[in-house]
Amino acid sequence: MSAILGRKLGMTSVFTEDGTFVPCTVIEAGPCPVVQIKTKDNDGYDAVQIGYDVLPERKINRPEAGHFAKHDVQPHRHLKEFRQLVDQVANGDVLTVENFAVGDKIKVSADGKGKGFQGVVRRHHFGGVGMSTHGQSDRPRAPGSIGSSSFPSRVFKGMKMAGRMGGKRVTVRNLTVLQVIPEENLLIIKGSIPGAMNSVVEIVKL
Repeated sequence: MSAILGRKLGMTSVFTEDGTFVPCTVIEAGPCPVVQIKTKDNDGYDAVQIGYDVLPERKINRPEAGHFAKHDVQPHRHLKEFRQLVDQVANGDVLTVENFAVGDKIKVSADGKGKGFQGVVRRHHFGGVGMSTHGQSDRPRAPGSIGSSSFPSRVFKGMKMAGRMGGKRVTVRNLTVLQVIPEENLLIIKGSIPGAMNSVVEIVKL
């Protein structure tokens, strides 16, 4: 089991040995030093905190500076705890892409792209009123009737209506590592992953 933080650089494509065209995602992952090892006795639970993206000391506040100084680690922009790393790392260890190998199955988590306030056609794939009209001949993208009258006189929770779309945490499992490029800290992952370009992603080996 291994885990690391990285940044989504974008998508590209590669050809396999048998000539198959495979779309893939390029991730710049690590290096991620172990900042703190949390234990049940001291913190109430077991976890390993790692950092990503070195930050100048002038850009952090005094509590953060004290936290990094206490554990003798350079300041980092992003901190994340992984329970999967418990009993596998020690203070002073640095996680790199070399912990992954071609063919490894991984899961990737990130914040999906936010798409703002969207209507029912975009958000829930409604087909528009069209021929199956609810009496709205001049508004083909309207949701139509939502079925509430004197009873129950309210809108049921979970009704498919317009609203904010995207911007939620998304996890994609069973992705495959196609290439590992240690000298550039790159992972080439088969398929697409959530998040916009340059967004921070979490990678966990299954």
